[in-house]
Amino acid sequence: MIELSTIDYVLITSFFAITLFIGIWVSKKSGKNSSEFFLSGRNMPWWLLGLSMVATTFSTDTPNLVTDIVRNNGVSGNWVWWAFLITGLLTVFVYAKLWRKSNVNTDIEYYELRYGGAPAKFLRKFRAVYLGIVFNILAMSAVTLAAIKIGQIMLGLEPWQTVISAGLITVIFSAVGGFKGVVYTDFVLFFVAMGGAIGAAYYLVNIPEVGGLEALMANENVSGKLSLLPDFSDKKALITLLVIPLAVQWWSAWYPGAEPGGGGYIAQRMLAAKDENHAIGATFFFNIMHYALRPWPWIIVALASLVVFPDLASIQEAFPNVSEDKLGHDLAYSAMLTKLPSGLLGLVLASLVAAYMSTISTHLNWGSSYIVNDFYKQQINPGASEKRLVAVGRLSTVVLMVCSALLALVLQNALQLFDVILMFGAGTGLLFILRWFWWRINAWTEIAAMFASGIISIIVSFTPVGEILFNDVSGVFPEWAKFPSIVLVTTIVWVIVMYATQPESNEILRGFYKKIQPGGPGWDKVIDEAKEDNVDIVDSNEGWSVPSGIVAMLLGCVLIYSCLFAMGYWIYGEYNWAICLTVSAIISGYLLKRIWNKIKADIL
Repeated sequence: MIELSTIDYVLITSFFAITLFIGIWVSKKSGKNSSEFFLSGRNMPWWLLGLSMVATTFSTDTPNLVTDIVRNNGVSGNWVWWAFLITGLLTVFVYAKLWRKSNVNTDIEYYELRYGGAPAKFLRKFRAVYLGIVFNILAMSAVTLAAIKIGQIMLGLEPWQTVISAGLITVIFSAVGGFKGVVYTDFVLFFVAMGGAIGAAYYLVNIPEVGGLEALMANENVSGKLSLLPDFSDKKALITLLVIPLAVQWWSAWYPGAEPGGGGYIAQRMLAAKDENHAIGATFFFNIMHYALRPWPWIIVALASLVVFPDLASIQEAFPNVSEDKLGHDLAYSAMLTKLPSGLLGLVLASLVAAYMSTISTHLNWGSSYIVNDFYKQQINPGASEKRLVAVGRLSTVVLMVCSALLALVLQNALQLFDVILMFGAGTGLLFILRWFWWRINAWTEIAAMFASGIISIIVSFTPVGEILFNDVSGVFPEWAKFPSIVLVTTIVWVIVMYATQPESNEILRGFYKKIQPGGPGWDKVIDEAKEDNVDIVDSNEGWSVPSGIVAMLLGCVLIYSCLFAMGYWIYGEYNWAICLTVSAIISGYLLKRIWNKIKADIL
């Protein structure tokens, strides 16, 4: 446990006061109607939304997760989430403008735009509960779990003390400030969180136990963990850490913040943008910051922790107050922070609080938007006034916070939950990508994919069947085959269901195409039949921008991965690689700008 100085308390208290002030300041306008409460009137600029996305994913569990990954699998283990960059850039250059044109209030409202009848209504209602409540609570509990571990390690707090103190202010400004309060506070939270992460990494790599960057890289506990790519001679590591994420995971798995085709709180911010260009700009800025720049401060601290706390026993010895059920490698990040001096310690603690508040407030507002717009308004009180909808939004915000806090008290580590959430979304991603561009996909297809993915994941993850089928020693298949198998079976199920059921009506399909103008050969049948019936659904002034979008996605991947690896090699002191990758980033950035100008011209 550490002792906070007066300056530490001043920094933390000032931060709390600023965030509460912002929430109260915008509360009157946010409470005007449900559109203001959940989308801030759809008038947000790209830079503010982009910073908000970065701040939201700057959660307290993320450095813990990265630390857990690095300590177990080395730096290359981060490919398990680096691969989602492809998903993110596909959203930027293909789906951002489609979401903004849809003009829906939530991404779940999309179901009744794209599909029709009872299946569409069921899908919207079920997903509102499934994502807005169940998945949302799981994600928030992981963030709260990280806050609990930080409180135990750094301040000696009991779990319930951390939950109450961290959650109370967050739920207050989230409930009164709505989406505008979340985004405005995210602006402050971003700079506090980024400053704290960079300051902590710089100081901790230079403490006497570590001895600076050069000594860190040469340390025997660290040298084998530095590679940015898995060991190609280790078949299991190569397949698990690189091949599956790049070949299967990025397009097949649904995960909050990295949904194929966009969705969740990322879609919420695209829907709140001023226009389609601002939606694209916001998501692109987010992907650059999220993947290229932000990981390295966490990675450096994780590597330094291998010198100071080489194993779990050393963490347990240094922090005997940590309960057995909360002991894990993810604790190493918090353990390292206890070595910070006064002033910097206050800033870093404020940054961790900022990360927690930003993520939780976003999830609260996002989940509440589903409950209000897609469940309460549709199923319980269709004639509810705007004042009533805002009141229900505020009440559901509080309930979601309480439920996630209770669940956090029984969880053990962040990586455990990451794997479970990832598995439950396996096989649904391809459907989310194709549904915009293929007329044949219907509501029953999505229902089948959703249930197949969930049921199969439960069977292979929580029953003896999984151990029998997927075990490196005694199973029918190696353990790494579990995720691809779920994807394969789920995909087969939804394809069969799609062809076994009737397509959506011409009215639904034509209405969707006329509003969104997705283009592409997947809609040729609908367009041709509309022409035969003398129905005009094609806007001749708008070309198909998807080919340009895919080229931009590929160039964006080269740009951001080049930046990510170049920064790593500059830190490692491998300057030849660093220079080559920096040049690669400059060239790909120039080419991307040219393609982006073409895409923007098509939109205008």
